[in-house]
Amino acid sequence: MTIKDVNVRLLRSVGCAAVVAVALFACASVAAAQSYSAVTVNQAPPTALSAAIRASLESQAIQVKGPKGVLCEIWLRKDIPTVSAPPMELGVVYSQLAPGTLVGAIRFPAEVTDYRDQHVKPGVYTLRYELSPVDGDHQGVAPQRDFLLLSFPSADTTTATLGFKDLVELSRKTTDRDHPSVWSLVPPDGAPAQLPAVAAQDNEGGSTQVLFFKANLGVAGSAEPTTIGLVLVGVSSTV
Repeated sequence: MTIKDVNVRLLRSVGCAAVVAVALFACASVAAAQSYSAVTVNQAPPTALSAAIRASLESQAIQVKGPKGVLCEIWLRKDIPTVSAPPMELGVVYSQLAPGTLVGAIRFPAEVTDYRDQHVKPGVYTLRYELSPVDGDHQGVAPQRDFLLLSFPSADTTTATLGFKDLVELSRKTTDRDHPSVWSLVPPDGAPAQLPAVAAQDNEGGSTQVLFFKANLGVAGSAEPTTIGLVLVGVSSTV
């Protein structure tokens, strides 16, 4: 066997190994995506929420399951208020929402970690829309500034829009780091045709699992529901 023959065989072996590696990676990605799913279930909002907030929520929940079972259940507001003239701000995807707006509620049956890798205990929380501040501490946290913040239902009892300081103060009590529990919202690009659904996406922090769902922004039935993407699994690259 000549040196040339040896080189050819080596190249073929390397090529085969590369193909196998790519195939295995693709299969792993598909398996990861398939291990998360979302369905709509008939379930009333939790009684831990105030009467005013419960009355504002849908009677159905989005139930998300992962490798270990139910990851969370989300109740959306029947009609999420919007601003009449959305401002054009850089890095903002859902500008039609006013910061501090109640979007819904969520229940975690087990401990989870948020987009900043902070531990969040099992339980029920309210979900409010907010923008990350434009400063050095928050630069590069996410490609966009849109987030949902968690608050304890015993402290967040109104459907009224909250100011930034008030919301941050409420949300920072929900984590183990004295920082608001933040959950990144992403553009609806790449959302599956049938919603709700979970899709795997990559960012600088690694692979994420994104829940895509439709929400009534404005008065329910007045327009087509808006598709929203919410990162449920994955952390910021700056953590």
